[in-house]
Amino acid sequence: ERVDLSAIAHAAIAELQETDPARNVAIEIAPGLIVQADTQLMRIALANLLGNAWKFTAKNPDAQIKFGVTEFQGKPEHYVRDNGVGFDMARAHKLFAPFQRLHSMTEFEGTGIGLATVSRIFERHGGKVWIESAVGQGTTVRFTL
Repeated sequence: ERVDLSAIAHAAIAELQETDPARNVAIEIAPGLIVQADTQLMRIALANLLGNAWKFTAKNPDAQIKFGVTEFQGKPEHYVRDNGVGFDMARAHKLFAPFQRLHSMTEFEGTGIGLATVSRIFERHGGKVWIESAVGQGTTVRFTL
């Protein structure tokens, strides 16, 4: 069905802001990001991606999270970008496997199932997901449908 990813992203961010109203995070969500997809699955995927961005920017006093779209080879490529802690790309192969974590539980909460779930959702929609990151410079998660 027709799904407004921008509206879903705004709702997900609003929930995150309710859980931590003292945080000051610069949020940028591109308007009008409409796709053909399963609404509930897109809610789950974006809640996971934006939740990760929220979590991994927690130690940055100038936290920024962006959700938007670019075009690659004539097709839309959506992204969630943050300026959080980032990670070493040499360990990126672990990210989409269930229960794999790149940060310790004492650093950041989580079960290690979120990105595995996200990957399955985008694959189910005929798309894919991948990540670009650098330690101390943030992370960009890109996906297609």
